[in-house]
Amino acid sequence: MAEFIPIQPAHSATDTAAAANGADVVARYLRPGTLQLGAPPPLGLYIHLPWCLRKCPYCDFNSHEAASGGHPEAAYLDALRADLEAALPLVWGRSVQSIFIGGGTPSLFSPEGIERLLSDVRALMPLAPGCEVTLEANPGTFERERFRAFRGAGVTRLSIGVQSFDDAKLQALGRVHSRAQALAAAEEAAQAFDTFNLDLMYALPGQTLAEAAEDLRTALALQPPHLSVYHLTIEPNTLFAVHPPTVPDDDLASDMLDQIVAMTGAQGLSRYEVSAFARPSHRCTHNLNYWQFGDYLGIGAGAHTKLSFPHRVVRQVRWREPAMYMQKALAGQAVSNDEDVGRKALPFEFMLNALRLKDGFDLGLFRDRTGLPLSSIEAALAQSEQRGLLVRDWERAAPTPRGFDFLSDLQGLFLA
Repeated sequence: MAEFIPIQPAHSATDTAAAANGADVVARYLRPGTLQLGAPPPLGLYIHLPWCLRKCPYCDFNSHEAASGGHPEAAYLDALRADLEAALPLVWGRSVQSIFIGGGTPSLFSPEGIERLLSDVRALMPLAPGCEVTLEANPGTFERERFRAFRGAGVTRLSIGVQSFDDAKLQALGRVHSRAQALAAAEEAAQAFDTFNLDLMYALPGQTLAEAAEDLRTALALQPPHLSVYHLTIEPNTLFAVHPPTVPDDDLASDMLDQIVAMTGAQGLSRYEVSAFARPSHRCTHNLNYWQFGDYLGIGAGAHTKLSFPHRVVRQVRWREPAMYMQKALAGQAVSNDEDVGRKALPFEFMLNALRLKDGFDLGLFRDRTGLPLSSIEAALAQSEQRGLLVRDWERAAPTPRGFDFLSDLQGLFLA
């Protein structure tokens, strides 16, 4: 495990108190424990900007409709900086490999605001050479006109929430953009960025196999370097959960997925994760770190953090409601929940991520990232093999095509 660099000397009474608190937190995380983790994994930074123009009926993310007067951009950026400053003792000396600005709709923030945000990050944390900086954006004209300015602000990768190119399906999903705006946004992203992603959904209300194919055909014609394709799911605590739409059955949804895999492969996009397809050298670094059970510091309302220490893995959650988050962050108390991941829960948490990758994972990675011996998952690995859901040798384990199709069943075998 890399040595944690001591906290730098404080220069005021407030800074002294904050530094002392940070030292206490680090000492608590560094206390002896039963796990023996390897070197710290790569570190990503997730930044949550929670506002959007309108809450979509399927969305269960921590997103909030902006008031008629807009969102408190400057105040929220102040809170993000305070949050990051307070978290520094936990990651001191570690460089950031990737930054992902998600939401909500982050592209509602001004390019000047995004530039200020990234400047604050650079001032407080070292960024690895070639650090990937992704910004989520929606295709509305107001946001699209900002794309080039976001590139100038330091964003290197855009992820556009298209979801569909069918106006009727967009209306059913509660989206605020049109097919024409989605096409224009993708074309502008291709001009402004070396790499970008399109988000697409399938198994939409009333969608036929032919309509799903046409949506994908339209997306592929735009030649995105990266494509994320998600099955629409009805999540609890959403409008769709209260008023569920009529969606394709499992057999039709499965046919749609087979169609997606065939069509993307024919266009040179390789499926490297359950929902992700990419051209060579355009895989998402930030998401790969999640799937390989890397570390990430999450700042912003409701953001989640996962950090590794020599003898434990820690998870944190920030205050969810934006106004409460801003108040708490400015007071140095942005974290609402903080706990160690239990020894029995670690195998499932690791597999919940690593088995999403088509090529699986190195067995040594399990030891390094969880601090557990391979014997702790031997029974589950053997059962997965017997059921034809997983293959392995002395170095790697990976889902079979059947395991990829029944991923939840495979992952569930590793539950404590």
